[in-house]
Order: sequence, then structure tokens, then C-alpha cells
Amino acid sequence: MYVKRISLDRAKVKSKTDYPFSIPVIQNFEQLEIENNVTFFVGENGSGKSTLLEAIADKCGFHTAGGGRNNSYDAEATQSDLGDYVTLSWLPKITNGFFLRAETFHQFATYIDSLEDDPFSSSTKYEAYGEDSLHHQSHGESFLSLFQNRFHQQAIYLLDEPEAALSPQRQLAFLRILHELASSGQCQFIIATHSPILLGYPDAKIWSFDDEQIAEVKYEDTDHYQITRLFLDNRERMLSELFKEKE
Repeated sequence: MYVKRISLDRAKVKSKTDYPFSIPVIQNFEQLEIENNVTFFVGENGSGKSTLLEAIADKCGFHTAGGGRNNSYDAEATQSDLGDYVTLSWLPKITNGFFLRAETFHQFATYIDSLEDDPFSSSTKYEAYGEDSLHHQSHGESFLSLFQNRFHQQAIYLLDEPEAALSPQRQLAFLRILHELASSGQCQFIIATHSPILLGYPDAKIWSFDDEQIAEVKYEDTDHYQITRLFLDNRERMLSELFKEKE
């Protein structure tokens, strides 16, 4: 375990109506204890889970558009609105790791291409990404190449919706990679996700951002599990209700 606690410095907050403190969960946030090697953040879009994950990445020194401590490139929305207010408690503190942000992964892949083309660059190149440009692989293949080749032990990995490019079969492949790294006791994962497959990882802690306070939730009690199961068990009835014309 590396990050043990995430705390908000309330003394720095000037207004609860300005973003990101206009988000109910962030407005009421005090601190969160991290007790597992694998922790999930769940919640609807706009609930604050990605905002908090990005702040953690900022405090880890990772590029907030995606990458590690040694990745530096221009990208939109790289300033964390919450990072200046958050403190991380470590045991012990480490510097290795990576922040995956699905929505800006294309920009990260372009940055890696630029390193490969730069004869004066000493940064990590294609050998850490499957020996080929991430742009030359499908979206799902590039994500798995990252997980298989860039992720190693003694590191913290922050993943924002990694399922975005993964088919159900490849989500299962990712779970195997996750298990191999997390079970070593030398890797920590904090993952924001909507995937009921990923959330099924055993013994993970799941934190819900759907109410005004962050609260622990069991896998079977998440909307992701319940809605998916309800749909699979009652597909025709649910579709009939969904498409019913208003009287």
C-alpha cells in the first residue's frame, strides 16, 4: 500500500459555489481512507469521481492529461482544479506509476510517437508500449499494450475509465493483469469505472460518488451491477418499457 489517505485542506477553499466545489461530493469531502490495493470509484457522469482521481494524479506528480512523472507534453485540460486543495498521506511514498485518462489517450500516444522520432530524446520509447506505435494498434490493443508493457511492480496506477477501449473479453484480460500486479503486494490501483465486469474484481473496495457523501458500496448494490443484471434477465420487457410511446 502506498497512498493511505486522501484529505482536503478546507482552509484553502474560498467558495463552495465555484467548480469543483459546486459538485456535492467534493463540496462535502473531508478525507478518504484507502485500505486496499485495488480501489474503485463509481458514480454517474459529473459525480466527481474523475475530478478526485485527477487531483490524486496531480499530487503524485503525474501528467494530468495522462502519463507518468517523466511525461511532459502540451494537452488541453491539464490543470487539476482540485489538486491544490488535496493532500496525500503515503506509507511509503513512491514516485513510480501512471495516470491513464481514456479521453486524452490519443494525445498521449502522439506524444510517445514524438519521442520515437526525436534522436535527442532519452525518454522511454516504444519498448514500453509493445514495440510499436500506439496509433498503429487498435484502441483496445493499445490499452492492453500499455497495461502489459508499461505497468510494473512498486508503483501506483490511477485509471480513469480504462474500459472505454476494451471489449468484454479484453476487460477480462485486463482483470488478469490487474490481479497479477495487485496480488504481488507492490502495486496499488485506484480506478474510476462504469464497468460491472471490472467492478467484480474480488476483495476490492468500491466507493460511490452518487450521493452527497462518498460512501462504500458492495458490488451487488452498485447500479452498474443491478441495472446490467436486470437488463440481461429481462431484456424484452425492459426494452418494451423503454420504447413505449407516451400516451
